[in-house]
Formats: sequence, structure tokens, C-alpha cells
Amino acid sequence: MGGPERIQQLAEAVRYHRELYYNQSSPEVTDAEFDALWDELKTLDPENAVLHQVGPDPLPGTVKVEHRFPMRSLDKGTTDEDIIHFISQSTSGGKQYLAQPKLDGSALSLEYVAGNLHRAATRGSGERGEDVTLNAKQVANIPTRLNIPVDCHVRGEVVMPLKTFEEKYRDVSPNPRNLCSGALRQKHGDGKADASDLVFCAYDVKFVNDSPEVQYDSQLLEMLKNEIGIEPAPWHVFDTKNPQEEMIEYTKQWSEKRSSYTFEIDGIVFKLDDLQQRERLGSTAHHPRWALAWKFPPEEATSVLLDVDWQTGRTGAVTPVARIAPQTVGGVTVENTTLHNVGEVERLNLNLGDKVLIVRRGDVIPKIESGLGPASQSDLEGRFHADGTAFEGTLPSEKTIHIPSQCPACNGDLETEGAFIRCSDLMCDARTSRTILYWCRSLEMDGIGEKLVEQLLDAKLISGIPDLFRLQQSDLQSIERMGEKSSLNVLKELNKVKTLPLAKFLHALGLPGIGPELATSVAQHVESFKSLMQWVEDAFASASDAHFGPLTDENGKQYAENQAIRSLCTVDGIGEKVALQVRDGLSKRKDMLLDLSNLLSISDQPKAASGGPLDGMTFCLTGTLQRPRKEVQLTIKAAGGKVVGSVSSQLSVLVAGEKAGSKRTKAESLGVQIWNEQQLEAALAPRGGPSARESTTSSENADKEPSKTKQPSLFDYR
Repeated sequence: MGGPERIQQLAEAVRYHRELYYNQSSPEVTDAEFDALWDELKTLDPENAVLHQVGPDPLPGTVKVEHRFPMRSLDKGTTDEDIIHFISQSTSGGKQYLAQPKLDGSALSLEYVAGNLHRAATRGSGERGEDVTLNAKQVANIPTRLNIPVDCHVRGEVVMPLKTFEEKYRDVSPNPRNLCSGALRQKHGDGKADASDLVFCAYDVKFVNDSPEVQYDSQLLEMLKNEIGIEPAPWHVFDTKNPQEEMIEYTKQWSEKRSSYTFEIDGIVFKLDDLQQRERLGSTAHHPRWALAWKFPPEEATSVLLDVDWQTGRTGAVTPVARIAPQTVGGVTVENTTLHNVGEVERLNLNLGDKVLIVRRGDVIPKIESGLGPASQSDLEGRFHADGTAFEGTLPSEKTIHIPSQCPACNGDLETEGAFIRCSDLMCDARTSRTILYWCRSLEMDGIGEKLVEQLLDAKLISGIPDLFRLQQSDLQSIERMGEKSSLNVLKELNKVKTLPLAKFLHALGLPGIGPELATSVAQHVESFKSLMQWVEDAFASASDAHFGPLTDENGKQYAENQAIRSLCTVDGIGEKVALQVRDGLSKRKDMLLDLSNLLSISDQPKAASGGPLDGMTFCLTGTLQRPRKEVQLTIKAAGGKVVGSVSSQLSVLVAGEKAGSKRTKAESLGVQIWNEQQLEAALAPRGGPSARESTTSSENADKEPSKTKQPSLFDYR
């Protein structure tokens, strides 16, 4: 299944599991399983907004930090072939490479101003994290002052020595990584671990002003260690004619010694060492092209399937969670794992009481790989929970896994959609809770978390999002442990979002497949809430209705959809399937939308800025471009142009890179102009002025000119 429903399911799954991993430190799927979800979504909907975020935004109750230099994820690999492809294709045959162990901890950015520690921030979404400076200062090897007074951002991983974990925390947490995240993010020293038991290992440094005149990343790491005063993770340089052979051998060596290493690691990070080559290669929206995170092969163990619980998510999807007898894999005790969907349950053909093979990839939570037939009582002996207590469960009777026909949260009927089952009742308790939480987190309403939402629902003080804005202080103070100060804080957060732009409003609704970027595009298209609701009405027009618009295109072909749907499809990133999703999602929530419109002030969304050199022109991109596609799209939009995904006679220009295929052929047949990137760049440049690239270079050179107030650079202290 590859339609909008599947795209929606994948987007929600990626959001959900990313939230568990980054913000709650309680993953339910392995890295490999997450990667599979990511890859499928990327194949079906490469422009989906979820793909352009590294992780979820920071949790409420924290200070938000915009990363000056984004902290991107890395492309992943697991085989020798992935390494060979990285060398020969991704990095175009680079000559010198760098390797560091992929530490399994919590990513951290240290910002230094004139050599003094100004701020420490978690990775968060990659664009924005949360301020954890106070706790980071407790990490023994994070210096509050560098040896050199420079402005820089040092990136690295906070990890816990395995020896410390075994001596102090084995009975506290299933793994050191969870403790790292918790120790950094605790507010009042109430975490499970002390930040003083952590170690910081650097892997990168970015300079705010002048960067050192060095050729290689390995030279920067050397500077970090010997001149700046921060300990990097160990590194190894490959400088041979056939680096892939040495790199493959390197992974084998680390696979053998990983268990004896000081910290937990889940693979090796390979990077092109030459900094200029890195700059030329650039990055995608998700990861740099010059790096590869190679992960260790999976570890295997056996357990017993005890039970299966079914849980309803925010979109109504009902997913099975397997309860298994405790099993330790790679140092982590596991007692539950997701079975994903009905299709996976049927594929595995499991029965309760079966012995199962579990595989742990990426050192997170295992998945059930296969069934091994009926288990015996002896298969349950000698097992212990994560807290060290003995497991005393009994072997369940052999029986098939029951697939529910009613929602486990509201008892409503379930609908079957391919391999998935879904509750269609928008008032389902489970859906309501998660929808409200999504709204609050999207609008960064601090202090309104899962526990409070559940309390409000249980007390029947709210039944949906609109009811939040009807709450009185007396209502809130009737909740257990909710005093005057806390209730006033909640009301303050609610008042803070009573006025919001249409784009934010649309995003916070959590419509299937609509992230912040597409929400902004939709909002700019309709401009106002009133126009949005009119669009929904028009979007249901049939061919017999006046609002349907023209019945045929310029070639006399019957339009499949009405004018409202077709108009939304002209927006970059929105095709017919997404447009229908938007229509249906808004229609199902019509009563709630109208209710909210009476409670909130939803401001109009102005259309994208116009008047640029490409104003009024429509572009389509095809082939392999020299710059990241996203970057080219944003450049066109900034100049007033519009980017669409298909070629038609209405298209102004097709921008074609290498290996342009059917889109170029169609453009030629329709007489549409075809430009290369150089022609696009020339069109963006002012008449008689420099090109965009020349202008950038001139600006960069200007920044490098001496100034009386120039900050000291690294060069001054070498």
C-alpha cells in the first residue's frame, strides 16, 4: 500500500518513535526498524515535512535554543557494500577518510564565547534544542573556559563509562544512554543519574569567526585536544589508494572489541577528512553527504511470547505490542516490543506461548524476527527483570493472537486498511488525548503534559481541544496537586496561544501528513480561516456543481478533481493525494474548527513575498542538481517564484540537472523553457550585478576584511 493512508501512517510512526527516542529516552523500535520506516516514507513522499527534521522539538518546560550550526543526522549503513558505495559514489572517490566510534549517549553542543562556556544545548530537532547548561557544567571534563579565547561551537556526545554504570546504575536503568539523556535534562537534580558521572567526547567544532587554515578534520580534532583543551573521541585516518579495504577491516576489529570498550558504542562513523571536499559535496535536508554512520550487525537472543496488547494512537491506528519474558540482549533487558501492525502479526504466524527469536539492531529495542514453535516452562527459568528481581511468570496456554474488532480505547468499530486497523471515531478517548497533547506541544505550551491532559479528561473537564480554552482557575485547582500557582501558569500558557497565525493553527491540528512547512503553504494559499472553510466546501464539488470549475484541460481531457483541489495542487509539495487528505481531515473536524474560531483569534496568513526576479513564474526541478534540491527550491521561492512537482503547459521553466528523464521530454514536447542551474543563477542576479554565487563570495570576503573590533581568532594563539 503506497497511498496517502500509508504516507500518513509512516509520518506519524516516524514522529512517534522519534519522540520516544529523543525526548523520552524510551524507544520501542530498533534503529533499523526506524530506518526502514524512514526509507519507505522517503520513497513514497520525499518532500514530507517529517523527513526534514532530525528529531522532535524539545519538551515543554525548558528554554529553547536555536542552533547556529544545525546538528544533522547521518546517513546509515550496515554492510561492506554500504562502505564501498560511500567511498565510490557518495563522496566521489575521496582519498582520505576519518573514523570515530559511534558513541551511544546524548548529543550535546557547547557554545563558547571568547573561550568561556556560554551555553550547552541538546540536539533536539537538529535546528533547535533545549538549554542544559547548568547540568552540562557538572560533567567533569567539560571546561568552563578554553585554553584559547575563541568563539566556537563544539559538538560531541555525552556518555557514561560502562564501569560507572555497572557499579552505580545497573539496577536503575536498562542502559547508560537513557541515563545520559535524563542527567542532562533533569531540572532539579531529581534524575536517576548524576551529570558528574558523565563524560563528554567531542567529534566536531564550528568557529563563529575565522576558521583555522587547515585542510583536514583530523587537524581540527588535534587542535581540540592539544590547543583548545577539549578531549575528542578517538579517531583514525585512512590515507591509502583503497581506503574501503582498510575501513571494512576496521569495522571487523571494532565489532570484536566493542564489548570491552570504555563506553557503549553502536557502530563507526566514517567521514571524508578533507574539509574543502566536504564543502563541495554539501548536505541534504537530513544528512551531510560526506559522512556515514556504519552500524554493527544485529545481536540475537530468544524469549517467550506471553501476551499481546493493542494500543490506539493519535491518528486512530491500532498497533500490537508484544509482551515477552525478560531477555537481556547486549546489556539491555527487554520485556516488550512492537509488532507494528496486523500484517506483521499475520506474517510471523505466532501463537501466545511460542518461543521467539528476537534481534537487536542499533542497540535499542529488539524486534521479533521469527517464531520458533511452542515454548516450555524451562524456557522461562533463570530470567530477571531490569531491576534485578526474579521473573516468576508462567507459560501461557498455546493460542492464536486475537486481532480486535473494537477499539481497545473506546470500544468503537475498527476499519481495516490493508495491513492496518484503525478507529474512525474522532472522539475516541485515546485519539482525543494524543490530539490534545499534539496541539499543546506544537504550540509549545509549557506545563501542559500528558499527566495533566489525562487528569482533565478523566475529570470530564475537557473532551477536546476547544475545552482547554474554557477552563477556569477553579476547574484546574480541582485537579489533584494543582495549586494556585500551577493553575495560573496553565492559564497563562493557554492565553499565550489565543492569538495565532493560520499556519500555526493548521499545523497544531495534527492533520495527517501536514507538517509545519506544508501547513504554511496551505495557509498562504487560502490566506484566511474563512477562506479555508470555503475551500473545504468547494473541494467537495462534483462535476455537476458550479464550483467544480472547468470540466476539461487544454487537451480536452476530463479533470478528475474540482478546481479547489486543483488549485491546492499548484502549491509546492502538495499533490492530489495530499490535497484530498487536507480536505477530508478538515471536513471531519469542521465542528471543532468552528468552535476554535470562536475561542481564538486566528490571524490571516499573507501570501509569500512577491516582487522578486522570478515573481509570477512557475518552476519544476528534475535530474541530479549540483546543489541540494531543497536549497534550490528555497532560492526560487525567495525570489518570488513557485515550485511545482509536475510538468504542464502552464509551467514557466523546467530546471534540469544531469540524468533528467521523462519530465524533460514532456517539457520539450510542450515547448516549456528548459534551464540548467547556471541559467537559473543568472536569472536571480541583478542586471549588471554579480551572480548569486559571486555575490555570496564577495560577501564572505568582505566579512574576512580586518576590523578594529575583530574578535580574536585561533590563529592569534598558535
